[in-house]
Amino acid sequence: MSEKLNEDALTALKIAFCYMPKAIDVNRYDHGENFEKVLADIQTVREMLLLNDVDPEEVYAEMNPDSAPNSCY
Repeated sequence: MSEKLNEDALTALKIAFCYMPKAIDVNRYDHGENFEKVLADIQTVREMLLLNDVDPEEVYAEMNPDSAPNSCY
């Protein structure tokens, strides 16, 4: 198993993840022949977040609480 990231590195990874495209938005038309590499890179970052006990689906709201949609439940 990988070592966990220190807090500064984890924060930097969260910030970068917020700017990455969502996997559902990656396609050959927009990303050309690199679309599979882009998908693999997104998956690598998601896995590193999970290894550090961070839910990738919650990162944007955590890093941008003022612009994240409110939960309705």
